[in-house]
Amino acid sequence: MAAIIPPRRFVVGYALAPKKQQSFIQPSLVGLARERGIDLVAIDASRRLADQGPFDCVIHKLYGEDWKAQLEDFAARNPSVPIVDPPLAIERLHNRISMLQVVSELEIAQVTETIGIPSQVVIYDSGALSNSGVVGALHFPVIAKPLVADGSAKSHKMSLVFHRDALLKLKPPVVLQEFVNHGGVIFKVYVVGDYVQCVKRKSLPDVSEEKLECSEGSVTFSQVSNMTTQDPTEVEYYMHLNEPEMPPLRFLTEIARGLRQALGLRLFNFDVIRDVKIGNRYLVIDINYFPGYAKMPSYEKILTDFFCNIVYENKEQDPGGLAVGDNDKESKVLVGNHR
Repeated sequence: MAAIIPPRRFVVGYALAPKKQQSFIQPSLVGLARERGIDLVAIDASRRLADQGPFDCVIHKLYGEDWKAQLEDFAARNPSVPIVDPPLAIERLHNRISMLQVVSELEIAQVTETIGIPSQVVIYDSGALSNSGVVGALHFPVIAKPLVADGSAKSHKMSLVFHRDALLKLKPPVVLQEFVNHGGVIFKVYVVGDYVQCVKRKSLPDVSEEKLECSEGSVTFSQVSNMTTQDPTEVEYYMHLNEPEMPPLRFLTEIARGLRQALGLRLFNFDVIRDVKIGNRYLVIDINYFPGYAKMPSYEKILTDFFCNIVYENKEQDPGGLAVGDNDKESKVLVGNHR
């Protein structure tokens, strides 16, 4: 009697910072992946990556030259093992100017809706903050963001600046981005390979001309979508906020596909706002690598499908009716109204 050969299991190694690992590697994700034949195994960052494994795929969100060198060495030794994602591609998102330049490279149909970015300028030295020739073209208020976007607490510290005088308090290098009234809602679009899911979150409230005139200085915050307010008028503003219409699904799909191809990344999200003055004008204001997927509804299934797509890529077998890559099927778009 012939021996029964058990189906092969696949190993996805993950290298994540402790906080990221705690939020992302949930028992629900580990359990579902295991049921689908995928074992999620932690990579020990204190040991050589080449000495660990074997892995059928490596996912990561660690930075530094040592880690980059380890990935390069691992890739040279294991050319058939996909690394999600290439460090060089990720680095483009660490600079808020190069990050958004990719939006202008998109080749998508913009008939009914249009996509772009807010007007912005990068300031490298304090003297330029008082130079009207440099910042004079911007309309206030503006959002001041650190040029470096490396996921650190410092890189999340931003300010809503109401008047030119308040710019002098900023510490360059900094990006000044025009604030566009967007109805107090931001659309966070998560991309996982060829999957796209959009959720909406509260954002900074609109700034009227009257409020701009009576406001002084600036207001600091860490993340637009997590901003809380002590102003009772703004609390009421959110309570009476009209239910916003979600961006068109086909439009988000095209943007996500274009960004994925231009960036060379498979795990990221981008933040989109809708200009209240021009209802069909959408603006990308931020792109993040390997975001907080655990906040995304049904993230366990979506990420498990993604892992299966990766490890079974270019194989004849497609167990369980799994998708087999971007070129073989249309993107799936999931839209949620979760706040």
